[in-house]
This record gives sequence, C-alpha cells and structure tokens, in this order.
Amino acid sequence: MKKRYLAILLIIILTLGGCQKSSDQFFSYSDYISNTNLDLGIELSENDFFAQNIIVLSDNEYSSQEDDLISSEAALLFDVTNNKAIYAKNPYERLYPASLTKLMTALVVLRRGELTDGVTISHNAANIPVTGAKLCGFEEGDLITLDALLHCLLIYSGNDAAIAIAEHMSKSEEEFVKLMNSEAKAIGASHTNFVNSHGLHDDNHYSTAYDMYLIFNELIQHDAFLNIISQSSYTAVFKDKDKNEKSLNFKSTNLYLTEEKEAPQALTIIGGKTGITYKAGNCLILLSKDNDNTQYISIILKATDIDELYSEMTDMLLLHAEPN
Repeated sequence: MKKRYLAILLIIILTLGGCQKSSDQFFSYSDYISNTNLDLGIELSENDFFAQNIIVLSDNEYSSQEDDLISSEAALLFDVTNNKAIYAKNPYERLYPASLTKLMTALVVLRRGELTDGVTISHNAANIPVTGAKLCGFEEGDLITLDALLHCLLIYSGNDAAIAIAEHMSKSEEEFVKLMNSEAKAIGASHTNFVNSHGLHDDNHYSTAYDMYLIFNELIQHDAFLNIISQSSYTAVFKDKDKNEKSLNFKSTNLYLTEEKEAPQALTIIGGKTGITYKAGNCLILLSKDNDNTQYISIILKATDIDELYSEMTDMLLLHAEPN
C-alpha cells in the first residue's frame, strides 16, 4: 500500500513540474480531491474547498481538442447559480494568464488590506522597465488610497497600480507574491504559480482556466469587487508629492461594458477582467446573468486577437440557452 502512495506522489510531482504541459498530463480535479487517503502534509484549503458551490469537472465533462466551437486555447462556461458545467475546453492546461493575474492581487487586497489606507507611489512602481506595459501614469511620490488603486487595477489594468499595491501590502513585490501563491493554494488553485502582481510575462508565471475560475469565484463573494468590475470608467482622485490634487480618467478594458462589442441578447454582462500579452494571447473572464438571474462565469484564454476573443465569448455564452 505504501508503494502505491509513493507512486501517486511521484505522479503528482511530475504533473506539477514544468510550465508548458498539455491538459492530458493533469489529473482531473475530481480525481485530485478523491484521493482522501493521500496525506501530503499540507492543507488544500483554509476555506471550504470541498463546498458544494465549487464546480468540479470529471474527465468526461469537458471537450476534446477537436471541438470546433472555440478555437482559443482554453475556455469555460459554468452556471454558478445551479453548480453546473456547461462547456469546457482544456480546463487544466497551463497557460500564461497575463493581466488576469490582477484578480489574485485583488483577492489578497480584499482579504488582507484596508481600502482606506493611503499609498505612496514608489520609484519602482512609477518606472516599470517593460516596453508597452499598460500604465495609469502615476509618478513617484503620488499619494492615493488603496481603494482607488484597486479600481485602477481592475478597471484599467494598470501595472503600476499592481506594483504599488504589492509594495504597500508587503513592503516588496516578492513578498506580496508569496501571499498570492499562498491564497491561490488555499482555494485549490494548485496548478498556478505567480511571480509578479501584474501578469507581465515570465516563463514561470502560469495558471489554468479552471484555477482562474476558482480565483474569480472567490472574488465574486465580495460586494466591493462586483461594484468595481461593473464600472465602464473610473476617475482616480489623488495628490502629488507637493500635495496638489490630481485626477486621472480611465476607461474599462472590458469592451462589453464600453459597448464597443455587443453582448449576447438576454444576458447582462456584470463585469470581468481582460488580459493580453504576446505569449498569453487575448484573455477574458466574465460574470454575467440571464433574465432569470442565473449567473455564469465564462473564461477564454489565449485567443489570437480581440475580435476572436469577443466573438467566441459571445458564441460560448449563447450556450446558456441550450438544453444540457
């Protein structure tokens, strides 16, 4: 019997190693949590990971690579009101999450931070040395509330906001990332590894569609999060280093909310988060509801471009009307 446990443990270690693994090299999550006799000496969750409000996929509940509905690399559509999986493609494939990373940053803030805190923007946060990084434009010495930074993080996806949050919460981004990974593991997102607070590319920074669902599912329990992601724009008011009041206006990166893309009929897009890098492709996670107030979480990872991202998200969301 001990040999059998050692063999299972070896498989888990091999499964979790590396960054670019295909989905067929992962356990299904139903298998993962069914090994109740396997003691790894760690707690899978500080919260109730086994609660009934978590949707668990078995191997035969998600589509094959040949599925032609979604050409993007990974996708999910879950009815979170009735605890039902409607569609999934490559749910456990390790992919780069880009700015969907900021969802984990937000979860740490909502669980551990004080939104009324004042945050001073550091030189590090104001001078991100990555060409093309999306920035709010804060300058060293600016003073802004943690609440305002959270809005800038989720609505506009500012990378400088992410670093400012990390440094305020944990003194350094490296220490904050430890909290991110700890919180991820605590909710069962065990196929995820973060190395920064914003999602700019790193080969060792990865997640899966299912893990992003777990993170997002935790966030939607917070009214503050729902309020923020539902906003199509935001004005941040703060002070510069000389105590002069300043303001910056930001438009949501969610093109459904800005009405640059048409949402599916009979569905209301509550809000969500976008992400894009060259290697991650175009990513989007949403919370929506139908006319019966049934709520859905939908995710697309690694679409080839913006048009494909939104057209495939619309096509997938329309599945909510089909019988299962």
